[in-house]
Amino acid sequence: MAALKYAGLEDTDSEEELPPGWEERTTKDGWVYYANHSEEKTQWEHPKSGKRKRVAGELPYGWEQETDENGQVYFVDHINKRTTYLDPRLAFTVEDNPVKPTTRQKYDGNSTAMEILQGRDLSGKVAIVTGANSGIGFETAKSLALHGACVILACRSPARGDAAVQRILEEWHKAKVEAMTLDLASLQSVQHFAEAFKSKNLPLHMLICNAAVFGAPWSLTEDGLESTFQVNHLGHFYLVQLLEDVLRQSSPARVVVVSSESHRFTEIKDSSGKLDFSLLSPSKKEYWAMLAYNRSKLCNILFSSELNRRLSPHGVTSNSVHPGNMMYSSIHRSWWLYTLLFTLARPFTKSM
Repeated sequence: MAALKYAGLEDTDSEEELPPGWEERTTKDGWVYYANHSEEKTQWEHPKSGKRKRVAGELPYGWEQETDENGQVYFVDHINKRTTYLDPRLAFTVEDNPVKPTTRQKYDGNSTAMEILQGRDLSGKVAIVTGANSGIGFETAKSLALHGACVILACRSPARGDAAVQRILEEWHKAKVEAMTLDLASLQSVQHFAEAFKSKNLPLHMLICNAAVFGAPWSLTEDGLESTFQVNHLGHFYLVQLLEDVLRQSSPARVVVVSSESHRFTEIKDSSGKLDFSLLSPSKKEYWAMLAYNRSKLCNILFSSELNRRLSPHGVTSNSVHPGNMMYSSIHRSWWLYTLLFTLARPFTKSM
């Protein structure tokens, strides 16, 4: 008991009764968390029992969930004309008893973004997701937004970006989502995007470099570089450089680079072991779409690793990720043969 008293957790009539200075709250998706006003901190576990809980069922008739200017969830009772920060369903909570992983990791190749973010409140966080109008990028942006984050969908096509925003708003009309134009095949567009984002005076907690092309025929960008290399790697490299100061000011922050296991099946060195720049942006004669993609993914990983080495001391981490083998998305749309191969493989792949 002395230890409890020292920690500010004096004995009460019930282990579910909160100590003085503590408040029970809920997230948008129904998970209960606890606010310690004296120490100005929050936690998922009950301060006495150590249990995690979530609310059960829908809001009572006449009640509506809202979010204030600070991102805090509150509740409106339209029948009695009153508002409260206390969830009326807290009387009907159920205990969360997750099965702790043993030899397996908590998440695997079948885990969804919504499952991984379950119970997390991302209110106040700002994220940029490139290529967010479809595929992995859209699912990532949607999941972050539905958990309270302010999400910028960085898309090449303004029309497709706006359509993606509407799809997210249809799921939750109060989601904080916005589409901004970003064409990674144009370094000028990358610069304009960075300037437009900075003009909003927002922090940046997550920069997810997702956009990519695959199996594209040889072409040069307006900057005179091979398009697969510039879109998949160099455009993102430049974007991170332009936003590095915002990331550092927003720490803790992170950069996530969507790469691929295919990075293993290529090389960017010449016969003497030195970096061969001609392999990064090859001529039409030396171009093979699959190799160009693999090399761009290898560049992603090397860049992410070095970025983490340089910025992690400043509170900005960087990770590269393989999203899943033969994931069925629209990335294969550049050539009918790849579309055929992906279609045949679809029953064995991970869906969006």
